[in-house]
Amino acid sequence: MKSVAGRTAQVKAADSGVRLVQQLLWRRPGGSVAAGLCLVLVAAFIWLPGIVEQNLNGIVATTRKPPSPRARALHARLLVADLHADTLLWNRDLLVRGTRGHVDLPRLQEGNVALQAFTIVTKAPRGMNNDRTDGNRFNLVAALSFLQLWPPETWMSLTDRALYQCRRLEAAAARSGGRLVVIRTRADLERFLAQRVANPELVGAWLGVEGAHALDGNLSNLDRLHAAGVRMMAPTHFFDNEFGGSAHGLVKGGLTDLGRELIRRMEQRGMIVDLAHASPAVIDEVVAMATRPVVVSHTGVQGTCGGLRNITDDQLRGIARTGGVVGIGYFFAAVCGQDARSIARAMRYAADVAGVAHVALGSDYDGAVSVPFDTAHLVEITDALLEEGFSEDDIALMMGGNVRRVLLATFP
Repeated sequence: MKSVAGRTAQVKAADSGVRLVQQLLWRRPGGSVAAGLCLVLVAAFIWLPGIVEQNLNGIVATTRKPPSPRARALHARLLVADLHADTLLWNRDLLVRGTRGHVDLPRLQEGNVALQAFTIVTKAPRGMNNDRTDGNRFNLVAALSFLQLWPPETWMSLTDRALYQCRRLEAAAARSGGRLVVIRTRADLERFLAQRVANPELVGAWLGVEGAHALDGNLSNLDRLHAAGVRMMAPTHFFDNEFGGSAHGLVKGGLTDLGRELIRRMEQRGMIVDLAHASPAVIDEVVAMATRPVVVSHTGVQGTCGGLRNITDDQLRGIARTGGVVGIGYFFAAVCGQDARSIARAMRYAADVAGVAHVALGSDYDGAVSVPFDTAHLVEITDALLEEGFSEDDIALMMGGNVRRVLLATFP
């Protein structure tokens, strides 16, 4: 989930909500204040979450050339995997092709996506930004959970909020007639990959969490999330927490004692450590102590796009030494552009520094970002990678083969 790219959109969404409230209150001739307030509440529950999502998760209007026939043919043969999408945050039916946002099952199938990480957001402080975010400010996700009529336990507890999103994915998979498959173990993944050879319409999904604050400060909640299917977690998100520092936090420190214990327990349970949003100190410490591959699920590289959010060459090499991968995001703050060529240039740079075997896709779809295209149009990245001069074998690795390797090496 991003900040700078979404801040203008957040303001627009809030303004839209305010205008809606004003209209409902001021256009009731003779109506009572109580009746007007009731209508405001009804409108908030029915329309406001959709208005917010429409404004936050946009698609940039750009002129794009059609992908080449070679790119289309190659893309159809690929196993495509994406390390990051925050789709579960929004009350859309995953099984229905949406008119807003970036990800749902029909569009995943159109984009030939085989493996999709659904990442869970539990907290987004008001005023969140890339430079300095205070985690103690009002939590916008708590408000969203209330407006979207999530169960009352999700309004206060970050852990319950995460567990509810896990249940949303499971429920969608149960209604999908086998088209959407939740993957929890290495055996699940191997079975899914074998089935998908016969049926390319199948989509495999696994769960991640943005920020260990979702544990509500209690490490025993890691077992609850693991039991619910979570197989990837970042120690921090946009703010420092009791486990470590964020790249965007007030202190930006390293791992705490609790954070080091978290990493050990995650590795024991076959959970992938995700270093997206981690402070430089946390990245260095995790890479040094890791015994399994680690990932950065959605990021840019400072070699093509500067800023605190993006990782350095040394960090790229450190992730590679663990056997892990770096997922390149599609949003402007990650790649300093708004087209597939900008994404491909970042992937070229990362491959030159860390090796082709350590580069992947990390869209950050539905994470309060505007992107050049939704998941139905990932062939545009394949086309751009061909134009960057990558071989078809290298493209197959970066578009999904590397993620498949990490999941097989890490999952319990």
